[in-house]
Amino acid sequence: MDSVTGEILWESSDHPSDTVMSDTKGPHVYTSWKSDNDPSPGNFVLAFAPRPPLQFFIWRGSTPYWRSGPWDKSRFIGIPEMDTSISGATVKDSQVPGSLSVSLGYVKFMCWENNYGWYADWEAPRSPCDIYGACGPFGFCKTSKRPLNCFCMRGFVPKSREEWSKGNWTRGCVRRTTLLCERNSSAIAAQAGKADGFWQMRGVRLPDFSYYVDEVAEGCQRWCQDNCSCTGYSYVNGIGCQVWTRDLIDVIEFSYGGQDLFIRLTHDELGKGKPVKFITILIAISTFAVLTAILYALYKWRANQNRKVKHEDIKANDQLELPMLDFDGILVATNHFNLTNKLGQGGYGPVYKGRLQDGKDVAIKRLSSSSGQGVEEFKNEMTLISKLQHRNLVKLVGCCIEREEKILVYEFLSNKSLDTHLFDPIKKANLNWTIRYNIIKGIGRGLLYLHRDSCLRVIHRDLKVSNILLDEKMNPKISDFGLARIFQGTHGLANTNRVVGTLGYMAPEYALGGIFSDKSDVFSFGILLLEIVSSKKINDFHCEEQHLGLISYAWQSWCESRGINMVDEALAESFSQSEVIRCVNIGLLCVQDHAADRPTMAAIVSMLSGEAKLPQPKQPTFTFQSILQSENRAFCKIKLKKKNIS
Repeated sequence: MDSVTGEILWESSDHPSDTVMSDTKGPHVYTSWKSDNDPSPGNFVLAFAPRPPLQFFIWRGSTPYWRSGPWDKSRFIGIPEMDTSISGATVKDSQVPGSLSVSLGYVKFMCWENNYGWYADWEAPRSPCDIYGACGPFGFCKTSKRPLNCFCMRGFVPKSREEWSKGNWTRGCVRRTTLLCERNSSAIAAQAGKADGFWQMRGVRLPDFSYYVDEVAEGCQRWCQDNCSCTGYSYVNGIGCQVWTRDLIDVIEFSYGGQDLFIRLTHDELGKGKPVKFITILIAISTFAVLTAILYALYKWRANQNRKVKHEDIKANDQLELPMLDFDGILVATNHFNLTNKLGQGGYGPVYKGRLQDGKDVAIKRLSSSSGQGVEEFKNEMTLISKLQHRNLVKLVGCCIEREEKILVYEFLSNKSLDTHLFDPIKKANLNWTIRYNIIKGIGRGLLYLHRDSCLRVIHRDLKVSNILLDEKMNPKISDFGLARIFQGTHGLANTNRVVGTLGYMAPEYALGGIFSDKSDVFSFGILLLEIVSSKKINDFHCEEQHLGLISYAWQSWCESRGINMVDEALAESFSQSEVIRCVNIGLLCVQDHAADRPTMAAIVSMLSGEAKLPQPKQPTFTFQSILQSENRAFCKIKLKKKNIS
């Protein structure tokens, strides 16, 4: 400001960085840093859409990467978890200023309160479903479904069934039946009561590329009905009538919130008034009776055959040196899968305790027909465990593939899984620090064997506390290899369109980008390590006083006490401070944002043994800068942070 004239010569908003307060004037375009430590312009830009309706975009170069959905004068309708209404970048509900921060790949809306500090109100993208156009034209995904799985809208089928079945959904879907209005027969169809209509899709993020039409709610449908090019419409309070005249893209079905979208379909696709002639019913009944008789005879024949013949696709694997157990023997061992013998319920089915004819106790994993694990995952787990031999890996005793049953038989571990002890308020007292530290080191040795020392190089991909089993001496054994992958030689990086695993334990580059490597397991190990130290679950933990997750809490604890104050209270003072500090340090190194910054399992095992000097961890993504002082009011800010997505 000119001291004489009072003229403003320059404002920080003239050249906004990756952070700006809500009261800042000027264009709402914010460019990310190249990295957390490099403030030069990066690849991501947060900006308002260049065309109506008003909405935020994250751009990766010139390509849209994420979209907030239209503004309805109180909130962005594509962010149902958004509790705070804002206008531009000014917080209204909280009556406080806010700020925008852009830093490499995702946007976070954060609020400051004097009694709590910074806390996250919402962030995006939260999952692969949020990425722009993930399911292609006329496709949609559901936020309630994990991992990402795309669906075609009603009346549409995949454009390429082969690519769709492989999890490549970007080409989207096409109409199953041509619209009557496109066949120039709408007048005839209307007379016959078969004009095109609209199917209501509830609770969605509305598609991109909408147009505003000056119509009331009733007139909105009429306008779309009268224009054959109109593929859908929606009437939103605060916006009005929106119509679409091109492909419907970037649609998400929310578990709550969202808006209703009306999609143009043919009369037949709507499923209304389909006449069924008597002759059709007669043929159907006759055919059903004949088929029932044939199928019953076939069933009896196959039942006899299945007692003798195993699944040939699995039995043909001659590389397995694994006993094939008889299903009748499994029934006897488990007392016909009696519930009193049930040890637990895994992601792919129940696990029972059994006793074989030789008196040996075993754990029997029975694949559920409704589980996500198919024959390939079953074969994968069976092949891997039969070839891997290590004291910290669960041992496979045999398998059974008979009568459509797929069963794995493991050694019985009397102390069950680690989570049954670690998160039980009574049992966790039995896990003294010596036991916990030995469990941590044992898991580390098991992972090192998988990554480097075994005949196969294996990435587990689902390492979590419930997949760590404990023997009678509380020695840990890694289990559940259904999602594991084998790598040959030094090749250790891969990409998948089907992201599987457990949220919270998945590394960011894998959860959002499908990229996995041995460093993905390292991230999971870091989460597991912090859970063992604190007895807090990654997906359930929430620090009520400061609104922090487990990683954020670990970082704050590291800064304040080198991790000592996050130790489980059940340990009282009976723990080694140097070992706790070492574990928290290693845990934070393992959960670094970038895979390249995480140590290898070889380095981690060395660190745990005390043979190596530990580097200092960087602040993880999920923490944020503390504020030293503030006025007696709250503030909010939006941060755009990095996710390793390719």
